[in-house]
Amino acid sequence: MSLFELGPSQPDVMSGTGVTGAVGGISPEGEPDADAPLAVRMRPRTLDELVGQDHLLAPGAPLRQLVTGDAPLSVVLWGPPGCGKTTIASLVARSTRRHVVSLSALSAGVKEVRAVIDTARRQRRSTGRQTVLFIDEVHRFTKTQQDSLLAAVEDRTITLLAATTENPYFSIVGPLLSRCVLLTLRPLTEPAIRTLLERAVADPRGLNGQVRLADDARDHLVRLAAGDARKALTALEAAAASAQARGMDVVDLATAEGAIDTAALRYDRDGDSHYDIASALIKSMRGSDVDAALHWLARMLVAGEDPRFIARRLIIFASEDVGMADPTALQIAVAAAEAVERVGLPEGRINLAQAVIHLATAPKSNAVITAVDEAIADVRAGRTGPVPRHLRDAHYPGARGLGHGVGYRYPHDDSRGVVAQRYAPSEIDDRRYYRPTTHGVERMVGERWERLRRIVRATGKENGDAE
Repeated sequence: MSLFELGPSQPDVMSGTGVTGAVGGISPEGEPDADAPLAVRMRPRTLDELVGQDHLLAPGAPLRQLVTGDAPLSVVLWGPPGCGKTTIASLVARSTRRHVVSLSALSAGVKEVRAVIDTARRQRRSTGRQTVLFIDEVHRFTKTQQDSLLAAVEDRTITLLAATTENPYFSIVGPLLSRCVLLTLRPLTEPAIRTLLERAVADPRGLNGQVRLADDARDHLVRLAAGDARKALTALEAAAASAQARGMDVVDLATAEGAIDTAALRYDRDGDSHYDIASALIKSMRGSDVDAALHWLARMLVAGEDPRFIARRLIIFASEDVGMADPTALQIAVAAAEAVERVGLPEGRINLAQAVIHLATAPKSNAVITAVDEAIADVRAGRTGPVPRHLRDAHYPGARGLGHGVGYRYPHDDSRGVVAQRYAPSEIDDRRYYRPTTHGVERMVGERWERLRRIVRATGKENGDAE
């Protein structure tokens, strides 16, 4: 493993540190290995070759300062796979005369981090040169590992360049994030992916014109990539190899389809994509779009999501977003959850789909969650009072002597099954928590509740004072 300095001098060597001397497959000498994957060979060599991320490339922007070395900015690069995070790191390695060290969060620990910092500190004192520390997958560092970087980033012993696919506000400790500039990278657009594919076909570093990419095959690879440059170039390399193995000089649609069976879904069960897709499922059902809801359900299932997690979300949704507009919704959701527990996957997908369809097409009401949350808010705000005497427990000796249960009216003794009686403390006499909508079954529930309310509250304090 090596710590290297780019430029005419020879690389310094650090042994036993877990440090790698290559960034994104780029060696200390600045060129990819001859047998490197196409995606590595085609990494841009200058900032001008970078495709996409135009919002970060304006003159004087932090990204340009980072690559040109004009300012010792510590930066967190946040974006989905294949959007250019490692490419930017390799551009820094090519263009700056600072020491560049690469760590992988998958294998490095606090010991390796401290070794890099100690060496960087000595070199800064002896030569005045700074060290750029590139950490890939920084979200996989523990809090302790991230904390070990704080002082060195603070006093600029190192310039941190960290890459992550996870939301840094969740995955990076606040003190470290506050010491860095956060650059958000976006998935590449279809025109950008198309440009990369065409460049890779023609460029001597790539396929060098040995095959031609048919238009429909190119469009297929663009769709398959879903904004991921690495995925696009990997698929192109596989398709080109397949075509050449059969003596073809054209990658047609059939060859492109056959080279890659299924697009790998970008879905981390422990990351924010997990929550983003779950949120999309909930919001699609809330918006009554069955097809969109089924799409998000399928995305979760194909990506290997725990079906029990999906079932729990459906149970919550049934009460939160459907509620009394369709009281059977909760029954359907609970039944789907039980079915998943009993039969598992793949058959459980059918039960989940039935529940999703039912919930998406059901009339919607958030009156249940609104009612209980308003009641909880009043309690937390101190709007409480003693239990009225006639409602208090009267089953123990002496209770009657205290007036407990005295004056209580038993609703079943009335032919209507309801009587005028105080049930709430006087402090909330004016409060109405449950406000039924006119959607679905809740229209009838609301009408019945109004009739009941008029009877129950007809005489107000008929049972006497609460004390």
